[in-house]
Amino acid sequence: MTDRYCVFGHPIGHSKSPAIHAAFAEQTGEAIEYTAIEAPRDDFAGAWRAFAAAGGRGANVTVPFKEAAFRLCDALSDRAKRARAVNTLIRDEAGRTRGDNTDGAGLVADLARQAVPLASARVLVLGAGGAVRGVLAPLLAAEPAGLHVANRTADKACTLAADFADLGQVSGGGFETVTGPFDLVINGTSASLGGELPPLPDDLFAPGATAYDMMYGAEPTVFLRWAEAHGARCLDGLGMLVGQAAESFFLWRGVRPDVTPVLAALRRAL
Repeated sequence: MTDRYCVFGHPIGHSKSPAIHAAFAEQTGEAIEYTAIEAPRDDFAGAWRAFAAAGGRGANVTVPFKEAAFRLCDALSDRAKRARAVNTLIRDEAGRTRGDNTDGAGLVADLARQAVPLASARVLVLGAGGAVRGVLAPLLAAEPAGLHVANRTADKACTLAADFADLGQVSGGGFETVTGPFDLVINGTSASLGGELPPLPDDLFAPGATAYDMMYGAEPTVFLRWAEAHGARCLDGLGMLVGQAAESFFLWRGVRPDVTPVLAALRRAL
């Protein structure tokens, strides 16, 4: 019997999730069907209920539905509660909907795979939206020396830092509060989509530092081009995308796929 899964979004035609999960299924021998569904902006819950009623076992959720997915769940993982957003839905044997958030796990796994140390590192995260909220708990669990959240709207960064202060050394403020050097700088803003760069000081990076942009593409983002010019090692978010998908696959199937060949194939296709 083939189990059905999907990814919900609006729009969703660009999604790489069907290709990623098809590759995972082939690699692991799991019998799944995975499709992309464009849900109505005003009725995500209805789209999920219809999919579940037709036998759907689980789903990934992307913009703009992660908060709506959070609200409809019968049970939530601790990391979903922290993120206040859900990117993975699981329908259990009792028909209940459980929600999880694998974004942070995907990021941390990609950093580990690429030998970027987090323990005792000085970390800067740019942005204070949902993408950043979803990764702070896993980053802090790695016990960096300190983590600073910087955002154009300082109050949002400060509030976010306060929400996670029980997990480690975390602070927040406007971009003007950024004073280097940092060992790892993660761009979680949407500035890359518009070809823009947050206002950052030239002495941002410590020797041997890494710059990581959650966005990805065939060419480096503006942030990564700037970071390279300032001496940082540069990584994009394609590995995070595949990593969060692998974590979702594990939650559904109990099997952890090897992301390396899937990531390599996606990179060649960009």
